[in-house]
Amino acid sequence: MRADLDRTELADFLRRCRARLEPADVGLTAGSRRRTPGLRREEVAQLTGASVDHYTRLEQSRGSRPSRQMLSALARALRLGEDERDHLFHLAGEEPPRDRLGPTQHVRPGLLMVLDRLHDAPAQIFSDRGEVLAQNAMAVALVGETRPGHNVVRSWFTDPSTRTLFPPEDHETHSRIHVAQLRAVSAARPDDAQLGALVRELREGSVEFEALWTEHRVALRRAERKRFLHPVVGLLDLECEVLLSAACGQSLVIHTARPGSEAHEGLKLLRVVGVQEFGQRVK
Repeated sequence: MRADLDRTELADFLRRCRARLEPADVGLTAGSRRRTPGLRREEVAQLTGASVDHYTRLEQSRGSRPSRQMLSALARALRLGEDERDHLFHLAGEEPPRDRLGPTQHVRPGLLMVLDRLHDAPAQIFSDRGEVLAQNAMAVALVGETRPGHNVVRSWFTDPSTRTLFPPEDHETHSRIHVAQLRAVSAARPDDAQLGALVRELREGSVEFEALWTEHRVALRRAERKRFLHPVVGLLDLECEVLLSAACGQSLVIHTARPGSEAHEGLKLLRVVGVQEFGQRVK
């Protein structure tokens, strides 16, 4: 049974967490005319994907019970540590997430801080099951905005539109990398129910996945080159650096280009295009 929602304490906690962060702490530009320290309500709403009205109601002790998805989004947006994340869930009358057999969905604040400071390189944080946990503005400009928890392995084998971001001649390589990564993680965590369900779903629903799975190739994702077909910038041949955090089953994937190269110029253009599109989206 869920506990009661403590609207007053929840509102106070949200206000205080918001006030202690500056825009630069979450990868945003400060802009002008800031009369008080901390993030603005509309900035927190932007980071969570919620409406400004919905978030404002939470801070004014008159909102409805936030969903578990919203609570997780708030924990990421406000850069909460695990204890603070649990406290947020308790105030909302919810049991904090417990995922002892698999990677936690809660990204460490320090890892998010690194992500926020990568202004000129597309970067995303993934679980080792292939779930997108966070992405910076450049990653949104490169691959589109992805809801937290979206699984890139599932979409690769079940949604053909996912592959339009990559040259056709690279598709087989991407497929093999996805399956080999999932094979390695499955062997390391045979009791991970979510991982087991994902593998069963893909083996039953994708002929390609099943064929590659039976080959039994195993490899964790490491540094590599990756080519993207962006609808505005065109072909981008990028270096893909993978920073692993074995303790929490997460990785920070960063795409860069050698200074002076065509890809480097393409990333600079992508940054401008991304900022323009973002500005149009939030108006």
